[in-house]
Amino acid sequence: METIAVGARRPALKLDDARSPALVFESFDLPATNQRVLGPPHPANTVTPLALRPSTHESVPLDLDTIVQTIKSLQEQDSILTKKLALHGALLFRGLPIHNADDFSNFAHSFGYKPHEIIGIVVDRPLLAPNVVPANEAPKSVLIYNHNESPQVPHAPEYIFFYGHKVPKKGGETPISSSLELFHRAQREIPGFIAELTEKGILSKVVYKVEKQYEGGSTLRQAFGKEIQEGDDEATRRSKIEAQISRYGRGKFTTWEWTDDGITLTQRLPAVRTQPETNLPTLFTGLAAYYKNARVNASSGRKNVTEQLYGDGTPIPEKYLEHLANITDEIRVLHKWQEGDVLVYDNIIAQHGRQPWEGEQSDRVVLASVFDGAKVPGAYGYGEWAQVVQALDG
Repeated sequence: METIAVGARRPALKLDDARSPALVFESFDLPATNQRVLGPPHPANTVTPLALRPSTHESVPLDLDTIVQTIKSLQEQDSILTKKLALHGALLFRGLPIHNADDFSNFAHSFGYKPHEIIGIVVDRPLLAPNVVPANEAPKSVLIYNHNESPQVPHAPEYIFFYGHKVPKKGGETPISSSLELFHRAQREIPGFIAELTEKGILSKVVYKVEKQYEGGSTLRQAFGKEIQEGDDEATRRSKIEAQISRYGRGKFTTWEWTDDGITLTQRLPAVRTQPETNLPTLFTGLAAYYKNARVNASSGRKNVTEQLYGDGTPIPEKYLEHLANITDEIRVLHKWQEGDVLVYDNIIAQHGRQPWEGEQSDRVVLASVFDGAKVPGAYGYGEWAQVVQALDG
């Protein structure tokens, strides 16, 4: 059940389970550095993130089971929270009784989504609880600029959950920006680039090696070797890796080349996709991140293992990548974590990242959980390569 209560700044939203109204999720305002009103094509006065906190009657204890049951019930009521994600791009839950990876896993699974299998992961993410991994293990000095999750492969998650288990005193914020707004601005300000990107798509080249290429990076076996057994010979290992790559289901638009110490995977992908239901175009990409990360992290020794070109193999002019980064700087907010916060993203329309922080590496512990949606993003262009699909079972 959804009700609106008029507040001082904007109408306050209340979400509750009509069958058991002991717990209500109430919206609240955040500082301007943490929350902003989205621009077109979002409806007027739509904020990101939508901030929610639980509220109970005085006699009702706030426990995780009650939270989980309320979330499940809200989702059964016409997928209320899924629709809020599709509108706002990101939800912040604050004040939840979540204290560890298992609690976080229970909360994330209560939304009812199917856990996402990352095929071709480029970072090291050991499993901590069901469908829960570290968000990113890169050194604290490394910037991870705004991007959609897994833009370099055709099989990307739709929903991303982050849990702030431990937060630093200074820095370490998680950015939030709209891919819908980014497309809208870019189409208006650099229309030639958007037209070319729509016509050609991108050629994504990712290098995977037997050994990890940087601190926090993955190995070839972590990316594609889940079926490899100790004792497999080289030919068998390669065959099993190629079988995993084939699960992308993209036929001639996915190719690979073996090297002495790994493999280079090349995919032709759409950078412009459409949001299910609304069909609004969204710039689903890490282009600004590849540009920005390479400059900020040049002295860190972190390698950029991904190369992004136009779909015909020609380079994308840096002036366009810089322009995308400039727009992103203008439309993003930096979420300042409080311990126990959970951020949920609709990955089709919202970008995330990670700011560097001061102190120790261990001062920031953010966990992640990723899930598939009911539908994959739609095609914006007309090429056969422009439509992504769910990965094949295997």
